[in-house]
Amino acid sequence: MDLFDYMREKNMETEAPLAARMRPRTLEEVVGQEHIIGRDKLLYRAIKADKISSVIFYGPPGTGKTTLAKVIANTTSARFTQINATSAGKKDMEEVVEKAKELRGMYGKKTILFIDEIHRFNKGQQDYLLPFVEDGTVILIGATTENPYFEVNGALLSRSIIFELKPIPREGIRKLIQTAVYDMDRGMGAYGAVIDEDAAEFLADLSGGDARHALNAVELGIMTTDRAEDGRIHITLEVAQECIQKRAVRYDKTGDNHYDTISAFIKSMRGSDPDAAVYYLARMLYAGEDVAFIARRIMICAAEDVGNADPNALVVAVNASLAVERIGMPEAQIILAQAVSYVASAPKSNAACIAVSEAMQEVEKSGALPIPSHLQDAHYKGAAKLGHGTGYKYAHDYPNHYVEQQYLPYELSGKEFYRPTGNGYEVKIREHMKRLKQGD
Repeated sequence: MDLFDYMREKNMETEAPLAARMRPRTLEEVVGQEHIIGRDKLLYRAIKADKISSVIFYGPPGTGKTTLAKVIANTTSARFTQINATSAGKKDMEEVVEKAKELRGMYGKKTILFIDEIHRFNKGQQDYLLPFVEDGTVILIGATTENPYFEVNGALLSRSIIFELKPIPREGIRKLIQTAVYDMDRGMGAYGAVIDEDAAEFLADLSGGDARHALNAVELGIMTTDRAEDGRIHITLEVAQECIQKRAVRYDKTGDNHYDTISAFIKSMRGSDPDAAVYYLARMLYAGEDVAFIARRIMICAAEDVGNADPNALVVAVNASLAVERIGMPEAQIILAQAVSYVASAPKSNAACIAVSEAMQEVEKSGALPIPSHLQDAHYKGAAKLGHGTGYKYAHDYPNHYVEQQYLPYELSGKEFYRPTGNGYEVKIREHMKRLKQGD
């Protein structure tokens, strides 16, 4: 490194965007991702032992993919080199490989190649890397926001460990914001700024787990806000709204407005008003509500209020819950809207909900009544001598796979819990049960 390179690096350290300056330098400084870099986790141990193998970091923007690569660069004895798949070509990779071969042959030194946005490499470019990853010429670290199982060469995947990074928790983002405002070394502390608590909470909520997004807003606010009479730069909620270009919605996640909104959301789905249900969904999403929480409420409504009037409602709701967990925001809002509009538009029945409620009340009132002996288990030793299972009629041996026999405890003979309504698919269920009992 000559004098000019050194001065350029020093200038970058002070003039780089806040998000770049605040990038963690060690594992201990990394916020979030405990599921892969906790002290007992594989990646943590591999980095600390300088035994990193080829890996692919997959996750939304601003969650720390490049950060982890930089942390590895700071801790490894291997040569670390970085290229970006949006601008690098085969010639760039050839130069990296030749240098790696030279270092390995002459000094036994490993080379780590970090490829940002690796999903943008075409198949030919990925194929070129394969033999050098396979023989250990380079240790590959790839970063991608796209699902690597769809976008990365299967052969490269089979030679790499995939680590999925999650959105940074809200509390972690808030901590980063506070540090960025007051840190005198790498943050904005020299500007003498202060940030209001509600502004920090707002930015943490609206960042969607993206640290870069939150830090960019902080930097913009401090750089564009005039000093107040006390000589300080005040980052208020209004300033935060301008910087992130989003208006705060009155929505306290632990207060009345939270419960009022979720109540209106559920009642709109129950009341078969998809327009209102989607509106309240949008209010919750806009305010930064946890998509997993919303998905749980949709599943409950699908079972409690739709039930067997449309059994597919629960299927849609459960699959939506799984999908939003894998995809995250902002695309998750489309999946949630599909599930909400389906559940809201479906025919309604709470017959199953009433059935289990009444059955629970009966169990509480009458206790564990004796199970009819013909329904008891006949397979364990001595069961036959006790008459367990004796007289049981196997339903599939009879017409329509139905035979009348006592299933409820005798004390509850004739008791009904599940009474299908006249809505949706429950019409067919009711007719089917009626035909069975009439022997048609």
